[in-house]
Amino acid sequence: MLEYTTKLRVRYGETDQMGYVYYGNYAEFYEVGRVEMLRSLGMTYKGMEASGVMMPVAEMKCKYLKPARYDEELRLRVVMNTMPGVRIHFIYEIFDEAGELLHIGETLLVFVNMKTGRPCLPPQEFLDRLKPYFA
Repeated sequence: MLEYTTKLRVRYGETDQMGYVYYGNYAEFYEVGRVEMLRSLGMTYKGMEASGVMMPVAEMKCKYLKPARYDEELRLRVVMNTMPGVRIHFIYEIFDEAGELLHIGETLLVFVNMKTGRPCLPPQEFLDRLKPYFA
């Protein structure tokens, strides 16, 4: 299992009139978590795309437990509990400054060969970097 935690501060433009994080922004928070998790492994989306592989989102699930609010510092926990194949699954938990769970979610991404547009296996370098977490 691979786990990564990062922090985000809710900006004014990410909120609605009530001062709550607008529901559509959680997908962007997920992306921040995924990108930073991969960066912690020495990998980047840019590098993945340079190798000819993209990772579009195929599914997204989310559950809003309590609102995140303007100017709060949120803790975003990202978990990958299975070794990826053609698909890669991420689980997210978002906590407020007091450590209270506000939001849970999941995304399923697919590795796609950019030349053919067809699903493919992830680059071997990516798999090699993940192996120690799933041994």
